Amino acid sequence: MRVAIEADGGSRGNPGPAGYGAVVRAHPTGEILLERLGSLGTTTNNVAEYSGLIEGLKAARELNATEVDVRMDSKLVIEQMSGRWQIKHPGLRPLAATAAELVTHFDKVTFDWIPRERNKAADALANRAMDEATGKIPRSAPEVSVAEEAEAPPASWAPPSLDNATRIILVRHGETALTKQGRYSGRGDVPLSDEGQAQAMAAGGRVAGISRDVTAVLSSPLGRCTRTAELIAAEVGGIPVTVVPDLIECDFGDWEGLTFAEVQQRWPNEMREWLASAAVAPPGGESFRAVSKRTRGVMATIKDEYAGGVVVVVSHVSPIKLILKDALAASDAFLHRMFLDAAGVSTMDIWPDGNIAVRSVNETSHLR
Repeated sequence: MRVAIEADGGSRGNPGPAGYGAVVRAHPTGEILLERLGSLGTTTNNVAEYSGLIEGLKAARELNATEVDVRMDSKLVIEQMSGRWQIKHPGLRPLAATAAELVTHFDKVTFDWIPRERNKAADALANRAMDEATGKIPRSAPEVSVAEEAEAPPASWAPPSLDNATRIILVRHGETALTKQGRYSGRGDVPLSDEGQAQAMAAGGRVAGISRDVTAVLSSPLGRCTRTAELIAAEVGGIPVTVVPDLIECDFGDWEGLTFAEVQQRWPNEMREWLASAAVAPPGGESFRAVSKRTRGVMATIKDEYAGGVVVVVSHVSPIKLILKDALAASDAFLHRMFLDAAGVSTMDIWPDGNIAVRSVNETSHLR
């Protein structure tokens, strides 16, 4: 999904009582999807402008946008985020770094300067936030969308309706020889073991227990997944398996086929950096952030092409963890704290409005 962000910020006094505003619009209609505003206490215009950009990017991420067009009347922010101007002020560097980190979560982000008269919506929100900062009007909740406030249903603990929901059943492939030995298994095409075949059939029974009205079975192109997918498909009516290249496992590069202990002994610094940041790739391999871009594209396709259906996704540890991480709005730390068994099953529902309900994670009762 492509969106446009219009962002602004300002202060009464520079520095003075400050606030930001951000508007996220649908492309190409221009329909307002989300609005954000907030007061910042006493600070400068530039800090407020960067704050508007950051909140706009966060809002776009909430909408699961993949492409973002940023439009601001701040020449400084646009030029610095485009890399054409240096960030000399030390107080702006952390804000620019935060914005840059958010940018990595999208497939494409552009930055364009627009005149103030074309940024009236964000400017109005920023001025409202500044009025709140000076006490002229009552303070509003900074994280509430104006559009959501008018249209969103009241919060409830009641089970969500399945009307219009797309059910996604995530299945990790069955066991291989490398799985059993605890070795990194990325792009190597390792076949299922005999135990892995049995696990895949058991996973097929569990999927059939969740739903026999499966719309599609999608699989990574690697054999351990396509075979698992075929055995599952046979349990739910023999529907064909669709290979999706972007569901392939993370490329572990030089670490392929090694254990964690072996990697830690030979690449201690690289391992430490990899564990600390999803943007870091193993030597010769692929970062989790790059894998995340792939999986987000797959999820967007499922939402568009299989809306209202039941889709089985057969993949690997990294892609499934990243899909669950996004669904649960978790931090990157989730990737190293979540364990997924071979042939484990996780279930989630997504709705056209972007709402998500995770029903189960790593079910393994079918394997006992």
